[in-house]
Amino acid sequence: MENSLFSKPRDLFIDIVNPRDYVQIDSVSHMYQSLKDSVQKPLKMILLYGRPGTGKSMLLHKLHHDLSKHQKVYMVSTPIVDEDDFLRVLAQNIFGYAPRETMTLNRFLELAEALNLSHIPIVLLDEAQLYSASLMEKIRLISDARAIKFVITLHKTDKEEIIAKEHFQTRIWESIELKNASADELKIYIQKKLLKANCFDVANMFNDKNMKLMTALTKGNYRDTNKLLFSLFSLYCWYEENTPSLIKYNSIKPKWIEMAAIHTGLIDA
Repeated sequence: MENSLFSKPRDLFIDIVNPRDYVQIDSVSHMYQSLKDSVQKPLKMILLYGRPGTGKSMLLHKLHHDLSKHQKVYMVSTPIVDEDDFLRVLAQNIFGYAPRETMTLNRFLELAEALNLSHIPIVLLDEAQLYSASLMEKIRLISDARAIKFVITLHKTDKEEIIAKEHFQTRIWESIELKNASADELKIYIQKKLLKANCFDVANMFNDKNMKLMTALTKGNYRDTNKLLFSLFSLYCWYEENTPSLIKYNSIKPKWIEMAAIHTGLIDA
């Protein structure tokens, strides 16, 4: 039902990464400013890490959106796990060179040295925990040679700790950790997304009790919150089309949030 009061709010919480959907929350904005400041420092590599769903990809995409307006920056949002393909893609997109031969690390570094760019190009690597140890070592060597400055994201897991210790122990001078939102931060996130899209009536339906329940269910995780709200508003769309008499437009009953949580697997029914 496309003209439903809830179809627009539902679509706001589709779980996709778009820098235009960035919502300013004090703690996240502080992290983002630290990330932007770090990029301007003479660092070889910057690590952005946190649990899945804490907003790493969003910050990386926003960084790409903001930096690409005035400097050379390339975003690798989907990991390129083949080492030859990885170096080829970087050579083509950073140096404008499309090699026919196998792209070795030495050849890649020769290209970087020959071009002698006035500013070190920036490469943003999302989901870096999916790269092999061998490729991570090549990334380290490229950054050590100052051919490219890397900003990488990693999930905060045991594997992330191993990667950080084995490959970047003395090479990351900036390490930024993202965490789940508090109840107050989650409230600001939800309200700002709705108000930004002029969904004032729907925004006013939420009360503090709703917000505390959603925070308890999602543990403040942004990805889980998006999924929960997408499911909640999908539920409202269905009822508005089929049984509108059951909808209260001035508030949201906790049981509706719980129904959505069951649908998304946040509550094990």
